[in-house]
Amino acid sequence: MTKILFTGGGTAGHIFPIIAVVRELRKMGSDAQFFYAGPKDDFGEIILSQESIKIKWILAGKIRRYLNWKSVLENIADVLFKIPLGFLQAIFYVFISAPDLIFSKGGYGSLATVLAGQILQVPIILHESDVTPGLANRFMSKFTSQIFVAFPVAQTEYFSEDKMIAVGNPMRVELLNGDAEKAKDYFDLIVGKPIILVLGGSQGAQAVNDLMLAILPQLLTDFEIIHQTGSKNLEQLKAEAKVMVVDEELARRYHPVGFLKEVELRDAFKVCDLVVSRAGSGSIFEISGCQKPSILIPLSSSAQDHQLKNAYAYAQNKAAVVMEEANLTPRFFLEKIKYLFANPDELQKMSQRAKEFSKPGSAKIIAQYIIKYLTK
Repeated sequence: MTKILFTGGGTAGHIFPIIAVVRELRKMGSDAQFFYAGPKDDFGEIILSQESIKIKWILAGKIRRYLNWKSVLENIADVLFKIPLGFLQAIFYVFISAPDLIFSKGGYGSLATVLAGQILQVPIILHESDVTPGLANRFMSKFTSQIFVAFPVAQTEYFSEDKMIAVGNPMRVELLNGDAEKAKDYFDLIVGKPIILVLGGSQGAQAVNDLMLAILPQLLTDFEIIHQTGSKNLEQLKAEAKVMVVDEELARRYHPVGFLKEVELRDAFKVCDLVVSRAGSGSIFEISGCQKPSILIPLSSSAQDHQLKNAYAYAQNKAAVVMEEANLTPRFFLEKIKYLFANPDELQKMSQRAKEFSKPGSAKIIAQYIIKYLTK
């Protein structure tokens, strides 16, 4: 039986594209066994297990390029212990599982598995989500037979042009089939006001949460809000919102939730009129696939400013508005939202440009390549 080993960093940005590819492979009739090797992550364990993907946790270290005493000590510990031990774990696991192919979603968490695959002569393909690849992906690209990239931006200074194909970021196509009526029932939406969907990533985003709280009463006067806060932030945010919004009618228009499961996110995308989100590649391609206008707030501390670069690459076609954290005030944010809804033609154009940018078939293209590669 064919065996395919997936690897990545363990976060939602790595896990969901892998799941999208696995689902497409199964739709095509693949009877392959699917494995995942990467750094331990509770969220990843739940999601991967639901897809019947066998999991092996691998220790993963990284080199931090910001300098302080803590980072220096962490770097020493990772170089002396985590990285060597993780590599030994990966060698053993790749040898025992004997995969026919390794698919790497990239990131430092996949480095040990990719190196093990190279040593044991397992074919490797790589997917790069961001406009500017990280150091780990640049290094791993030397060992790959094919490199898929998300953004149609020239990356030949990082990757070999003859290996590279721009396909978009693999997304779960199930998100395209939302049901607005189910969203109204699930979130207990009042309806009648424009609906804003706020996404802070799978773990939430404190800066986005704080921004929403600062203008919540004003927002709820004109809009209804579905807000993914991050599970660890939910109860505190509910308590703070209760203090901020004393009017019961306004309070009914605010719908905070810790984490949106796939079916909930699917329906929330369908019913909303605008998305406010971080600028991870996965989020951008899901927003564009669902043809929604968006305001993107890139994570200011992301490695190599990859979210900022992703956001501006996407916004070039005017499908989104980018608002940088460094210059973002609650008042400016509120004014931008009101401006967009005061100009419905602008929102409609943003939706159309999101549709033009979208690549909902990315996972299918990658799955087709994998099947063709394994059967040649």
